[in-house]
Amino acid sequence: MDAYGLTKAMKRAALDAIRASKPVEICFGKVTSASPLKILVDQKMTLGEAQLVLARNVTTFQTEVTVDWLTENRSGGSGDSSFASHNHPIKGRKKITVHNGLVVGDEVILFRQQGGQKYIVVDRIG
Repeated sequence: MDAYGLTKAMKRAALDAIRASKPVEICFGKVTSASPLKILVDQKMTLGEAQLVLARNVTTFQTEVTVDWLTENRSGGSGDSSFASHNHPIKGRKKITVHNGLVVGDEVILFRQQGGQKYIVVDRIG
């Protein structure tokens, strides 16, 4: 075998190795159950929680935000002065909950990890 044939054989072997190792692949799925989480991928395979890794984009999580506003003027109660119209400043860092968990019917984009054992749910589609 000459140098050209050897180079060509090495390239072919490298490409075959990459294909055999199942590098990251983009997949699309639809949530069929939220609890326990199940996602139907490419309309043929259902993945369960053990096979899924969830990105923060598709979970309910807490985070902090910085706020600086006043509440609206409101009055009420018995007419007592303690119930007179008033507002309150709200400033600083406040903890909030972002309700972003997956629900039945959500269409998602997934990355299949190398080897195909785990799927990373990256985000919703649309």
